[in-house]
Amino acid sequence: MMCSHRHSPQVASSLFFKYNEALGPPYHVLVDTNFINFSIQNKLELVKSMMDCLRMNMHLMVLRQLPLLPFTSALQSRLPAIPCITDCVMAELEKLGPKYRIALRIARDPRFERLPCSHKGTYADDCLVQRVMQHKCYMVATCDRDLKRRIRKIPGIPIMYIASRKYAVERLPELGANAF
Repeated sequence: MMCSHRHSPQVASSLFFKYNEALGPPYHVLVDTNFINFSIQNKLELVKSMMDCLRMNMHLMVLRQLPLLPFTSALQSRLPAIPCITDCVMAELEKLGPKYRIALRIARDPRFERLPCSHKGTYADDCLVQRVMQHKCYMVATCDRDLKRRIRKIPGIPIMYIASRKYAVERLPELGANAF
């Protein structure tokens, strides 16, 4: 008996972004509770480090795509990210008590966009997954292994994490012509 295997070609994860026009600079970055905590532990100023990470990624993409053109000042002056925090993440930080008061103070930074949640009592990770499934315009900042695994199952959603005391981004799309 002959066994036939059907081989389907593997699709690069970067192709998931080809049709995700909602994702682009400035990136709306959903920040998870543990990302704030790990930033504190690694002595990273969250907003500045996030901007530096994404500005560098944007710069490298521009150089890769347009090697003959100089880095435009319009792109350089543009904020690459808007950190966002949901009501569920804020509630989780508040429940954690005084040990996490620094994280809570960071989350209350006026540079963060506060996103209201219509549900009550939802686990923060479920809230973030649900939000990115409904609106594919977000990047998720987390160091939580389980949350990263769940986000990877959703095509087109980049993940920001901390590695070697720096922020890094997994699955960031190439910049299209409309980014300039």
